[in-house]
Amino acid sequence: MNGEFVISLAEKGVYTILIVCGPLLLLALVVGLLVSIFQATTQIQEQTLAFVPKIVAVLVGIVFFGPWMLSKMVSFTYNIFSNLHRYIG
Repeated sequence: MNGEFVISLAEKGVYTILIVCGPLLLLALVVGLLVSIFQATTQIQEQTLAFVPKIVAVLVGIVFFGPWMLSKMVSFTYNIFSNLHRYIG
């Protein structure tokens, strides 16, 4: 196992993490931006108003994107375990 192989494996891991977490982070970003615009226009400065919609949006996102995220993580894990003999030996 050389350095290029380790870097390639780490790159695949980081890419998988970004693909799996991306939709939820983007959803939280959009909802947070909309809430910030709403707070700026109405001049309501309530702290819980910023967090509750984001939490609800992420939970709804987990419901919709959860199966897809799980399949991506399982396929990556299966790939790691199926090639375990290459990593050790």
